[in-house]
This record gives sequence, structure tokens and C-alpha cells, in this order.
Amino acid sequence: MFLWLKAFHLIAVICWFAGIFYLPRLFVYHAMAEDQVSRERFKIMERKLYRGIMNPSMIVTVALGLWMLISHWDLYKTQGWMHAKLALVVLLIGYHHMCLIHLKKFAADANTKSHRFFRVFNEIPVLLLVGIVILVVVKPF
Repeated sequence: MFLWLKAFHLIAVICWFAGIFYLPRLFVYHAMAEDQVSRERFKIMERKLYRGIMNPSMIVTVALGLWMLISHWDLYKTQGWMHAKLALVVLLIGYHHMCLIHLKKFAADANTKSHRFFRVFNEIPVLLLVGIVILVVVKPF
């Protein structure tokens, strides 16, 4: 059973990261868009990506992760790498919600950030992913 949970957890993580990597890239292009037709198209794409892929994937990722964590709490409660991983996951959830804030600003035509800002913003989940994968695979502490 645990391996099935882990498999579906990883599938949800991959789907979530696909959205987390793509949405800020859409923000880059949206911030650069100069015509109303393009801006409206980006609004639709961003909304559908966030609501249709990112949110469901995040919910499944967190739910299955909590299920595995709770079911093996005696093993994980003393593992430093797990505590560090959970801290990075909390930051990732915060990033997910920051994406929603930016999405709403774009939807209201109130974005004040440049495409350069979103290019840097787009790199944050890469760093979180690297940290999470290293912690889970290497278990350094």
C-alpha cells in the first residue's frame, strides 16, 4: 500500500511542478504582451493552468504526503532530512499562493512587475525542487 501511495504522490508532485514551472513563464510572456488580444489569451491560460492543474495537483500531493507521513510518523519524527523537506514544502506552498496573487493582478490588469522580475521568480521552484530531491534521496541528516 505504501508504495502505491508513494507512486501516486510522485505523479502528483510531477504534475504540480509542471504547472509551477510553466505559470511563471506565462507571466513572463504576459508581462511582455503589448496587445489586448494576447493579454486576454494569457489570462485564460493562466487561470486554467492554476485551477485545472496546479491546485488539484498540490492538493493530491499534500494529501498523499500527509497520509504517508502520518502512517510512518514513528520513523520520520526523528529524521532531520524530513523536517527540512517539510520546511521546503511549506515554502513551495507559499510560492504556489504567490502565483495566485500574481495571477489575480494580471487578471485585473494591475500587474506592476516586469518580465525580468518573473524570469527570476521562475527560478525559485527550481531551487526548492533541488533541495527537496536531495533531501529525500541522499538523506544527509
